[in-house]
Amino acid sequence: MSSFVLGIDVSKDKLDCALQLPDGKLRHKVVSNAPEGFKRLDEWLAQRGVGQVHVCMEATGIYWEASAEYLSGREHTTVSVINPAQIKAFGASRLVRTKTDKVDASLIAQFCAERCPPPWQAPSAQEQALRAMVLRLEALQNMHRQESNRLLVARDAVREGIEAHLAWLDEQITQLVRQINDHIDNDPDMHDKRQLLESIPGVGERTVAVLLAFYADPARFGNARQAVAFAGLNPRQHESGSSVRGRSHLSKVGHAFIRKALYMPAVVAAYKTTWGGRFRQRLVRRGKHPKLIIGAMMRKLLQVAYGVLKSGKPFDPTLHET
Repeated sequence: MSSFVLGIDVSKDKLDCALQLPDGKLRHKVVSNAPEGFKRLDEWLAQRGVGQVHVCMEATGIYWEASAEYLSGREHTTVSVINPAQIKAFGASRLVRTKTDKVDASLIAQFCAERCPPPWQAPSAQEQALRAMVLRLEALQNMHRQESNRLLVARDAVREGIEAHLAWLDEQITQLVRQINDHIDNDPDMHDKRQLLESIPGVGERTVAVLLAFYADPARFGNARQAVAFAGLNPRQHESGSSVRGRSHLSKVGHAFIRKALYMPAVVAAYKTTWGGRFRQRLVRRGKHPKLIIGAMMRKLLQVAYGVLKSGKPFDPTLHET
């Protein structure tokens, strides 16, 4: 175990850091959530004589990724990325009632020191590049939808400019889709894994690219449950007092982009495929709400995708008949 522990509370613009010293005392530092901030944090650690250190942070949206990747490349540094629900439960067990970024960073450091969570494995350069491209494609498609909506009510004075922007967006989207496909085709491992994912009925080209961007190396997740939790698709049941029959719902403590990418494939799988239809009917017979069924189908698709990637074998419908 490292004698130094660094807890980081991550937000969009800054990192609140709590360094636990070997004697248990805490020192605090706030830096920007940007490359220059990461360098300042590294310098601060060096000034304090911190060599080997265990860094822990929560998986908060996508804001943690850049700092985790930077720190994982630091010498003698172990990085762990924790589900926020774990920190929330840890704080409740400590009766922590004050919630500030500084308190959260201290709590993360204490959790790290006591629980020694497993190290996080940074995605490969190929996976990082693909992830950047699929996120950029999503941004371009969102811009295209926004401009299309503006065009519907645009006055003549601005119509030409909107049409020109839409034409540019069409060109960029076409070029980026081609770039994504080439990126996958030119990597033998990703190419083979794409074929595995395409064997799953209901999963199309765009969804395959998203899954490869985040799950190309299934070994980064200990099991299917961890893979599901990464996307926030794990169920959460609310039980309080005598109200133990509350409807379960998705935790949504994870990557919203993955959930969005799986929504329409889940609808298609549930209503247009044989295996998905059987899965849906089983839940209908159990009285499950339609919205809950789609959430369960999203989770099932991700479990199946993880399974084919880990096993290296294409989808087998006989494994999902019961």
